[in-house]
Amino acid sequence: MTDLSTFIAGLPKVELHVHHVGSASPRIVAELAARHEGRTPVPADPAALADYFEFRDFAHFIEVYLSVVDLIRDPEDVWILTHEVARELARQQVRYAELTITPYSHVRRGIPAPAFCEAIEDARKRASVDFGLDLRWCFDIPGEAGLPAAEETLRIALEERPDGLGSFGLGGPEIGVPRPQFRPYFDQARAAGLRSVPHAGETTGPQTIWDALNELGAERIGHGISAAQDPELLAYLAERQIGMEVCPTSNLRTRAVATLDEHPLPRLVEAGLLVTINSDDPPMFGTTLNDEYAVAARLLDAGAPEVAGLARNAVTASFLDAAGKQRIIAEIDAHLAAAAG
Repeated sequence: MTDLSTFIAGLPKVELHVHHVGSASPRIVAELAARHEGRTPVPADPAALADYFEFRDFAHFIEVYLSVVDLIRDPEDVWILTHEVARELARQQVRYAELTITPYSHVRRGIPAPAFCEAIEDARKRASVDFGLDLRWCFDIPGEAGLPAAEETLRIALEERPDGLGSFGLGGPEIGVPRPQFRPYFDQARAAGLRSVPHAGETTGPQTIWDALNELGAERIGHGISAAQDPELLAYLAERQIGMEVCPTSNLRTRAVATLDEHPLPRLVEAGLLVTINSDDPPMFGTTLNDEYAVAARLLDAGAPEVAGLARNAVTASFLDAAGKQRIIAEIDAHLAAAAG
């Protein structure tokens, strides 16, 4: 039997919860910081970024995250970032990814919406050719920017409607940003055929998840770890097999959990939820998707068959078409069979 780390490295995967700017490698961040030296607090030394990416709490994480967003100044920056994110995902055997993008943050910094969408679409097509990776977009509202950001995000989504756009999300802080106020925007996005994938229940309690389900029509939940505190919610999520986008190291680094050993992942799995493993903002959190699968395997005391099951969950919870799902599941099954042999 192949050892588990080798099995994970070769495992075909789907990534459902990974942020565009949050996936910028230290090399890319440092290069962008050097271009804007004197106008950014972000260090241009890759070695110094590890210290810069030490987060006191979730609010501090948002502050640092936005300082990296400020480094993306033109469509060329957008293209380079997107293509590099695709390169790293493909290196980890990711076949399909739904990348969370916050167009509002870039448009308000001066990149016209059409140019922004053209850059990500061109990079998406190039990534398919260069890496064999199928990328899709989730346009998300930065919750901390309030209803004006929701209005603009919806406008860009509906007016530009890039080919890769499939879903509509809500990110940023949860505390002080109630989900129900965003219902009109999600209603319009869903009416236009976009799927609903808000963050909820990462740094707040189960009620935020209930609000995401009941007010925003959530089809998957970003993070959702506080569901473990509510048996009724666990039963609801399990019965409906609503995908849970779990990101263990992210939760540790933003102090949503005190230690990995206290992470509620085992409780979510035991309750029968459709749990998927994701990396969130991997370079910022000093992790990779492969690392997150290894963390999950340790927390669940799981071997290769169970790890392959988590990979299948991500395929099931994705918005990929049926033929695409069947293709990737067949790859996962073949990889497991080869490892067992």
